[in-house]
Amino acid sequence: MSETKGGSRIAIIGMGPRGLGAAEALAKRADAPRLELFDPVRPCGAGPNFSPDESPLCLLNLPVRGVRIDGGAFGAWLGGDPEDFPPRAALGRFFAERFDVLEARLRPVMHREKVARIERREDGWWLEAGDAQGPFDEVLLTQGQAESAPDPQLADWQDHAERHGLPLRPAYPGTALEEAARDWAGKVVGVRGLGLSTLDVLRLLTLGQGGRFEGDAYIRSGREPARIVPFSLDGQAPAPKPANAEVDACFEPLEAETEAFEAGLAEAVSMASEAALERVCATLEAPVARLAGVEECAVRGWLAQEREAPGSQETRGAVEALEAHVEMARGGAPDVGYALGQLWRKWQNALRQGFNPARMAPETAAALLKFDDALKRYSYGPPLRSAEELLALIAAGVVDLRAVEDPDIRLVPEGWVLDGDTAELTAEAMVDAVLPSPALGPVTDPALAGLRDAGWLHEVAEGLGAAVAADGSALARDGRPAEGLAVLGRMASGSVIAVDSVHDCFGAAADRWAEGVLARQS
Repeated sequence: MSETKGGSRIAIIGMGPRGLGAAEALAKRADAPRLELFDPVRPCGAGPNFSPDESPLCLLNLPVRGVRIDGGAFGAWLGGDPEDFPPRAALGRFFAERFDVLEARLRPVMHREKVARIERREDGWWLEAGDAQGPFDEVLLTQGQAESAPDPQLADWQDHAERHGLPLRPAYPGTALEEAARDWAGKVVGVRGLGLSTLDVLRLLTLGQGGRFEGDAYIRSGREPARIVPFSLDGQAPAPKPANAEVDACFEPLEAETEAFEAGLAEAVSMASEAALERVCATLEAPVARLAGVEECAVRGWLAQEREAPGSQETRGAVEALEAHVEMARGGAPDVGYALGQLWRKWQNALRQGFNPARMAPETAAALLKFDDALKRYSYGPPLRSAEELLALIAAGVVDLRAVEDPDIRLVPEGWVLDGDTAELTAEAMVDAVLPSPALGPVTDPALAGLRDAGWLHEVAEGLGAAVAADGSALARDGRPAEGLAVLGRMASGSVIAVDSVHDCFGAAADRWAEGVLARQS
């Protein structure tokens, strides 16, 4: 092991899973790093997304066997069935315990104040957190999704809700939403979004209010909303993951297919955007054709349509498509989209390894990121049971899909009028289940915004995160690194890909940062 030079001071801002992963990576390489950790949230290690206090109704979208952090460490710690999809709070407790071990070993200086400002002075980096802290040789930002200005629709809704005293709640923390929903019995509740967060919201508004599932049926408690009306731009629910390890194994790529994908991606990152997508898609044709039992030309056509207009291949209604995907998750014959999504999920590590260290044209990075994001409707799917519960709620009339696809929405003093295919409904309460984009431009977090406004951080491309080097070092517009300033995770999206997976917090990105720190100090 090495020792950081001259007791160099290292600050990590944000001590959720990604900050934990970075601190662990440094601890593996340095005997006595002089760490100072800044985060007002406790316990450290878990972060708000995996808070041990979160509702047990908010589930991981991975089974225990799929959480591969230090091999099977989480499964061994948790025990139970490896096919279970545990609460996110359980993973948070696991991370909090890992942090306790790290803290006992390193004895870092802990700061509970929020960092309000970061600035470079002649003697190093200084942080304003309660009072001035510094100088630091290294500052790492790992805050996850930073505070950002709301999009125009949400901003209008926030003003509307404030003027008329209407409930407009975020999906998380789930405990707060579950509590607020106790006043929504018998009401119509709108849910903006139809992704993984919405499935958590549905459990909080039904099971969290005393309802229950018996087999394929939902039994009302009388305390849940009369109707829950989710909606999104495409009106499609995410496809569930395979039911168990046996079904999941049917989607394993062959070794030669993985090698071809890695080689194709290595070529794609040096190409222009359109050519890069075509090169990556060419590596998908043969394996998806094999998995879906179709001709390669069918896959080629599907992928061409995906590049042109993601999701436009789906012509089935929301319920019909969901029912079909549930059957595929149970082991039924997959269609092209479902097979592609499961293959893409299994290649997420290969995708990160090929994309993250590479330097490419901003347009190419944006195109590959958009392609990956669109495929999340298959690759980041929920537990099969969550999809089955959604079908049961639809059958019981609790979930109403009349306005599911991009409805016209009018604001009235009573709430939100959702103009659906057959009739209007007025939602008296609204839940926002749409995660903000990881764009640096609209960030309002004072520390990040200050670095952006001072020129230390800039967007990879419009709508994306900060430009960083392979080790996370922030890059100026001329490509030079800002020595000692680094960003890991969601706010570097575009420089890196597939950052929403918890596995990305513990791996190559954190290792490269730690190695960069030691290289600069030596």
